[in-house]
Order: sequence, then structure tokens, then C-alpha cells
Amino acid sequence: MSNKHTEPSEQTGTEASEKTPTPVTTILLVRHGQTPTTGKVLPGRAAGLHLADAGRAQAALVAERLAGIEIAALYCSPLERTVETAAPIAEAFGLEAIHEPGLLECDFGEWTGGELSELYTRPEWATIQRAPSTFRFPGGESFPEMQYRIVSAIDRIRTAHEGKTVVCVSHADPIKAAVAYALGTHLDLFQRIVVSPCSVSAIAFAPGQAPVVLTVNSASSSLSELKAS
Repeated sequence: MSNKHTEPSEQTGTEASEKTPTPVTTILLVRHGQTPTTGKVLPGRAAGLHLADAGRAQAALVAERLAGIEIAALYCSPLERTVETAAPIAEAFGLEAIHEPGLLECDFGEWTGGELSELYTRPEWATIQRAPSTFRFPGGESFPEMQYRIVSAIDRIRTAHEGKTVVCVSHADPIKAAVAYALGTHLDLFQRIVVSPCSVSAIAFAPGQAPVVLTVNSASSSLSELKAS
């Protein structure tokens, strides 16, 4: 007779773990669509900037790309361009877009509204690109403050919707900072991440585990198979 055996308690524990999967919360970070000043001006939090025709088409497309995903909630930055990007998603899924200040664009202070062609020539621009963790916009926010703000907002949102999938419509720099944090990448390297208009970046969270970045800057294919393995 074999002396190999399985303890009942061990078997029961294994079976229980197989029947109770770890709840995974997925946050889909969507950058707003193109505006008339995209790539030309640093708009920041200035009011009155709406989506361009191309941006409205991008917003409609991202809502279509999300088809097949069960979305529990929709959050967006309170600025017009993010609210307008969230609108087709809200309509497609029968959701109300909740305004979340933590998803706001970085506060560029005195640089708000500046022409990028002029800002590129300033000596501070090299610091923004190579050592952003050391930089604060005059009269505005620092990059570490921006990162802390959006990561804290995501933490609140995922806690409120554990085990669900949530869409958050935000801006390029905050999304890049959130992705860098999830990857464990130093903020000084976050400029290496590209986040295009109406692209989707996805981060999965499970209790007691490090975040898993599922995709970054996804702008064309279907998103219906996004999941953490």
C-alpha cells in the first residue's frame, strides 16, 4: 500500500481557493480626444477648450472599441474636453460620467496657454524632459504632486468598484504618471511613455498584489479581451 496521502484540510483549502478567484479591478485610462490646440499650446486647466471634429470622432470610436466590456462606472476630469470625450461612452453604456477632480490635467500655473514652440526654447524644458520630479510649474503644480493626485484618485475609484472594470477619462501627463507608478518606474522616466489622444491604457489591481499594466496607448484594436492573467 502506498504511504502517499492527501490531508483533508489541504484538499479543502485547495478546492476553496479554486472556487474563490481573486477579485481583479481594472482601470481603463482614456486620454481625451484631439482639440484645436493639441500639439500647439499647453492648455492646462483653462476653461473653454472643446474637442475638435477629429476629437469627437475619436471619442465615438473609443466608445465602440469598449463594446463587449462590462463597465461598472465612468469617471472623468471636469474639463470640457474630457467631459465631451466621456459623453459617447456614457451613452453607449447607460452610465453617468462622474466628475473627479483627481483626474484633472496638471496645473501648469503661469505656463497655462503658452505656445509650445516658445516653451520648447526655455532652459526649464530640458528639466521637464529629463528630471521632471524636480520641477514645479511657476504658480502651479509639481510633477510629483500631479502623480500623487491621480494615483490617489485611482485608489479611491478602484476601492469603490472592487472586482469591476471602470473607465477614467483624463489627460496625457496624469495618465503617463499613473502608468509609470503602476510599472514601478521612476517619475523621471515617465516622459518615455506615449499617450495619444483617445488612446486607452489599462491597469489591473488585485488585493495584496502589485498592479499589472495590461496595455498602454492602445488606439486601434478591440479592447474586449483585456484581462489580467
